[in-house]
Amino acid sequence: MDALGLLADEERLRVVAALVLGAGTTDDVAQRAGLEPRRALTALTRLEAGELVRRADDGSWSFDIARLRELARAARPRDEPDDVGDVDAATASVLRTFLRAGRLTQIPMHAGKRRIVLDHICRVFDIGVHYPEREVNALLRAFHPDYAALRRYLVDEGFLGRERNIYWRTGGTVDL
Repeated sequence: MDALGLLADEERLRVVAALVLGAGTTDDVAQRAGLEPRRALTALTRLEAGELVRRADDGSWSFDIARLRELARAARPRDEPDDVGDVDAATASVLRTFLRAGRLTQIPMHAGKRRIVLDHICRVFDIGVHYPEREVNALLRAFHPDYAALRRYLVDEGFLGRERNIYWRTGGTVDL
């Protein structure tokens, strides 16, 4: 039985609560959980089989919080890393750190990492095309809610040019 299933039983949950609150012996667990000693022992052995409870050499019981943390970590959903294209390992590492599902988790503070992210983002702008600010904002909003900061960084770092609220691509890596 899985750990969550073990904890879904009211008696076993009461036994876990007793252990967490300091009970150690079977009798102490039974008393604090409000169970007959036989029922408390049954619950303890089921929890032990599920590796949530341990029995020491002296016969005392303890709840294995480290095992619960391990199970919680294993059950956490994992996002698939973004496909960052055909880039070197260092660039891929930076992009995977800051991109989830195509969106920036945060704008990198470190200038070198920020330039790598900006180079990736500027690829949404076609070379030779002029974009009104409204369109630039819409394209950047797809990456991060602070599109104004992204726009400013792209201009300041030389990835986009700007004149009278019209923008165009002036830098960045070009796919051939």
